[in-house]
Amino acid sequence: MSIFLKIPKDEIILESDSFFVVKDKYPVSQNHLLIISKRIVNDFFSLNEEEQKELTDIINKSKIYIEQIDYPDGFNIGMNCGEAAGQTIMHFHCHLIPRYIGDVDNPSGGVRHCIMGKGYYNLDS
Repeated sequence: MSIFLKIPKDEIILESDSFFVVKDKYPVSQNHLLIISKRIVNDFFSLNEEEQKELTDIINKSKIYIEQIDYPDGFNIGMNCGEAAGQTIMHFHCHLIPRYIGDVDNPSGGVRHCIMGKGYYNLDS
């Protein structure tokens, strides 16, 4: 059984046919949300076509939810697909991480920082 299916119903913020949304228990930033599939599948590539399309809608609704309670300056959307990519719970979930000016010294490179040394690059090279 997936640990995500043990989340109490009263912690669910938003819901759609295929997904539910909760606050991340180990947030990277204030109001970091997890979008979790109701169907137990490993990752994004295991979602069917209908679920993949529905995911876009629930990501947008989650963004609106955050913007109603906070004022982030940007967002990271993240999905780890497989152990090599850092996935630790083998049940699809998407991170919606609000970002704020000054939350890191230099946000350039964004998700490229998942591999040490790859986040900083020179566009002129």
